[in-house]
Amino acid sequence: MKTKGSSGRKRSAASVVATGQWTGPDRMRAPAGEVHAWVPGQNQTLCGRALSRERFWFSHVGWADVQPATGRHADEVTQVCPRCAAGMGARRGERRWRRVDPRP
Repeated sequence: MKTKGSSGRKRSAASVVATGQWTGPDRMRAPAGEVHAWVPGQNQTLCGRALSRERFWFSHVGWADVQPATGRHADEVTQVCPRCAAGMGARRGERRWRRVDPRP
C-alpha cells in the first residue's frame, strides 16, 4: 500500500525499528520495547531518529503488525512512537469530530 506524504511524494508501507527484540514460538524475530516506523531506503525513522541510534531493524515486520490493537507482533511492544504513528496516518480518537452544542 502506498500513501502520499506531505511533500507530495508517494511513501511505501513502513517497516519497524525497535529498541529490543524477542523470539516468538515460531522462532521468528519480533520487535519489543519502543517501536518506530521506518521506510526502507531512508536513513531515519518517520519521527526523525537516526537508524544508527536504533538497535534492531525489522524489515520483515510491517507497521500494522506492531499496533497493540490489531498487530500479530505486538506482544512485547511497550510503546508506539506517537510521531511515527501520526506520520503513518493514525488519529487520536476513533470518533470523528462532531459539534456538541451547535448554535441555534
